[in-house]
Amino acid sequence: MSIQSKVRRVEHLFDCLDSEISKFQIKTNLHCISGCGKCCTKPDIEASPLEFFPWAFHLFLNGLAQKTLDELNNTSNSICYIYQPLSLLDSHNGSCGNYKYRGLICRLFGYAANKDKYGQLRLATCKIIKEDQSIIVKNTDEAINKGLYVPVFTDYYMKLNQIDFRLGNTILPINEALKIAIEEVLHYYSYRPFPKGFKNAS
Repeated sequence: MSIQSKVRRVEHLFDCLDSEISKFQIKTNLHCISGCGKCCTKPDIEASPLEFFPWAFHLFLNGLAQKTLDELNNTSNSICYIYQPLSLLDSHNGSCGNYKYRGLICRLFGYAANKDKYGQLRLATCKIIKEDQSIIVKNTDEAINKGLYVPVFTDYYMKLNQIDFRLGNTILPINEALKIAIEEVLHYYSYRPFPKGFKNAS
């Protein structure tokens, strides 16, 4: 399967998830705090390279893939490379530097569930939402237990794996996942012509 096909299938998966999350938010009133980026500053976030294929392909088409890869190779920072803090002194407030191309883990967290050891669905959200929206979270958990549909982490990662098992099933520290996504795209086009329908920006 070509890189372009994989990118299209990942983007389609994301579109479906975004639609489900939007409906879930409307039914529950759950929402992130405006300007909060604390979850993005966790140093142990893990992701798969495949979920960042749309981002890597976007960089490639705009002639930024090699530059970005060089920067990733030269950083020791474990916080997501794409995250943009408000300032050096206020790292917990900020935003995604390329929100349209954020990964699957970024889309799921806060509005999806995991199964506990008893097979019960539990909303996976942050401490800030749990504290600031405690009643909403409680009502949401109850609604989920009564059958309210909620996206499930494992379900979506299984769908991702069906696109490319190796790259979807490889879970790495997020910046390593970003690097491999770029490397895969660059390697693929090393001996292939630039994608048809796109201007060669390299």
